[in-house]
Amino acid sequence: MGYSVAMRLTPAEYLRLMLDGWRRFGHLLFRPECTACQECRSLRIRVQEFREERRHRRNRKANHDLILRIGSPQLSDAKLQLYDRYHAAQAQIKGWPAHPPQDAEQYAQAFVYQPFAVEEWCYYLDDRLVGVGYVDPLCSAPPDLSGQEGLSAIYFFWEPELRERGLGTWNVLCLIDSARARHLPYVYLGYYIEGSPSMAYKPTFRPNDIREPDGQWREFRGAK
Repeated sequence: MGYSVAMRLTPAEYLRLMLDGWRRFGHLLFRPECTACQECRSLRIRVQEFREERRHRRNRKANHDLILRIGSPQLSDAKLQLYDRYHAAQAQIKGWPAHPPQDAEQYAQAFVYQPFAVEEWCYYLDDRLVGVGYVDPLCSAPPDLSGQEGLSAIYFFWEPELRERGLGTWNVLCLIDSARARHLPYVYLGYYIEGSPSMAYKPTFRPNDIREPDGQWREFRGAK
């Protein structure tokens, strides 16, 4: 894995890096560079062509009562507690590594302090915070990148007590809706690794493109 740190970065600069296989988390940029494996491939949804399936319609019906509020990243006890509950549940159910409680500074370094302005998507059930997502709006590209703009999902965590609602799917559907409303062609979902249970949801939003080892984006044809 190759790493770099960017204290300042414009959305256009990051879009160019992302199209070249990089991703970011806070100020940390990273890109897989494994010589014996090329399974980490970036995946994006083609927004205007997205075809909603029955499972997506069921998800919309299940989550119609949620309220989404989009703003700038802010620190709060409710977010810290939700983050810890989510990771504790994922460790128990999916075998993720044990995650120590997140302190305020760690959370701020990961999600609040950013190299450019990002969006914080907070989902509420009545007045209860049940989901938090961080999104890069990559909306203004130079001429040579025109047509590659989109919303890039950084991270999303949700209330484990509401697992049956499929809040991860709901967040992606909201990203697609928002990108369509902004006339953006793509939603970027980060890396996809075939066979990874935690990433199996990504190619279910069709049609989508995957970045191949030669650097070209091509329509994803499904599992090998």
